[in-house]
Amino acid sequence: MNKATKQLSKLFAAMALAGAASYSVAADTIKIALAGPVTGPVAQYGEMQFIGAKMAIEQINKAGGVNGEQLEGVVYDDACDPKQAVAVANKIVNDEVKFVVGHLCSSSTQPASDIYEDEGILMVTPAATSPEITARGYKLIFRTIGLDSLQGPTAGAFIADHVKPKVVAVIHDKQQYGEGIATAVKQTLEAKGVKVAMFEGINSGDKDFSSLIAKLKQANVDFVYYGGYHPELGLLLRQTSEKGLKVKFMGPEGVGNKEISAIAGPASEGLLVTLPKSFDQDPKNQALVEAFKAKNQDPTGPFVFPAYAAVQVIAEGIKKAGSTDTDKVAAALRANNFDTPTGSLGFDEKGDLKDFSFVVYEWHQDGTKTEAK
Repeated sequence: MNKATKQLSKLFAAMALAGAASYSVAADTIKIALAGPVTGPVAQYGEMQFIGAKMAIEQINKAGGVNGEQLEGVVYDDACDPKQAVAVANKIVNDEVKFVVGHLCSSSTQPASDIYEDEGILMVTPAATSPEITARGYKLIFRTIGLDSLQGPTAGAFIADHVKPKVVAVIHDKQQYGEGIATAVKQTLEAKGVKVAMFEGINSGDKDFSSLIAKLKQANVDFVYYGGYHPELGLLLRQTSEKGLKVKFMGPEGVGNKEISAIAGPASEGLLVTLPKSFDQDPKNQALVEAFKAKNQDPTGPFVFPAYAAVQVIAEGIKKAGSTDTDKVAAALRANNFDTPTGSLGFDEKGDLKDFSFVVYEWHQDGTKTEAK
């Protein structure tokens, strides 16, 4: 793309997305773009990201801000759609915002991050888990959540060592995130000697899973791992139960949303889910939990605390760099550890956390979860 074309692209993106929302406005501010789904089928996850990031901005500003300046958050809706994410990224460039918390879906994060790296914008995603995002040698791309290359083996090992099913099917939604983590689970199971009888994709947005359920029945499957998000899995759980097929299900953090209970009802009981640790249960975070509750916000979502941490490391990186120059801030992020509500965070050369763990939980139909044993 030549320079003139790039500028025209930015202009069109700005016109198309002129309604970005901002808050905490001050005369001198450091803007942070909060990019993720405000609309679309996984907007619930976007809300988790936004409330975590906004709380961090509010509390940092109350404590005096960053190097004498206040933080200003600006929300951009990418709907977890890759094309819209590219338009959002171009608008962020056009708006001259230097820092991004987001995006959420891996399929949106990856194309947006190409633009940020090229334009000198520092991005910290609290939710996108695909290893490919940080595997390209970029200097300005970070995340405050673990990788599918960690989450997949965690799930696969639990299935093999604790569930010990007879016949396993691995299903995915053909998206970067869903298929990626499903593949990691399949590889882990096979390495542990567990045969995967089915490895199939559905289409994101599908509503009727009759043919898939018939295949599961025919193959005598007693355990299904699903890579994807909660809207499809919720329907699959409900329809499987309605058709009398007794199968245990498991999914990644993309299904760990109370909405899955609303969709699947009693069929969501006993679903296994890999999620970040329940940071809201950490005694050191109770004051923060109470701050969320005072706003009638739910602090239990998997991306709330990682989003808070994403804003915090950006703020502290700016302080340590003594500058908003993104190259200097990126160097500060790699050179230091940061004490956050999700623990002491340190970044490797790729921008990934040096230490992160996923936990297997059992989901309950009332939308709560307990650690699986």
